Amino acid sequence: MRAALVVIVLAALAAAPVRAERADRDKPLNVEADRMLADDGKQTVVFEGRVVLTQGTFVLRADKLTVRQDKEGFQSGVAVGSPATFRQKRDGVDEWIDGEALRIEYDGKVERVELFDKARVSRDKDEVRGNYISYDTRSEVYRVQGSKELPSAPGGRDARVRATIQPKKKDDGGGARAPGLELKPAPGLETGRQ
Repeated sequence: MRAALVVIVLAALAAAPVRAERADRDKPLNVEADRMLADDGKQTVVFEGRVVLTQGTFVLRADKLTVRQDKEGFQSGVAVGSPATFRQKRDGVDEWIDGEALRIEYDGKVERVELFDKARVSRDKDEVRGNYISYDTRSEVYRVQGSKELPSAPGGRDARVRATIQPKKKDDGGGARAPGLELKPAPGLETGRQ
């Protein structure tokens, strides 16, 4: 199989997570596995056994990674594991995105990442869990669903969506501060005047 196909497909899978570190795109892509099978006719590459894909700050770990390219040149990939995991630094901030699920899929045609079964994504100290998490990289929209079929998930957690959102840092006056937003009094108003 053409080495370029493997690199293009894997680079597309590695670039999927939220606002990824831009410098990662220019880093070499490395894959380690116990086995690899490339099928030119099907435009498919399968890595199996302790798969580790790295590119810059992005690290994907899985038991099996299957990557494909369709006739139009779009790439997709499926990582499965117990669980499959990824980690990547966000661009421009000192934060990391971590995710895991039994199956992680990336579709380059619609630019969507999907996590299936025991899915979890965390950013800094915020975290969301569900049976299914979808992230549209074009619109930057998350969709999270619980599982209606299961009465409870392993470990005593129910099958509902769970989110933990930490309070944002506060300014000296005790009010919440939006990043990059500074409030100033309107011209002509003086403090202490009634």
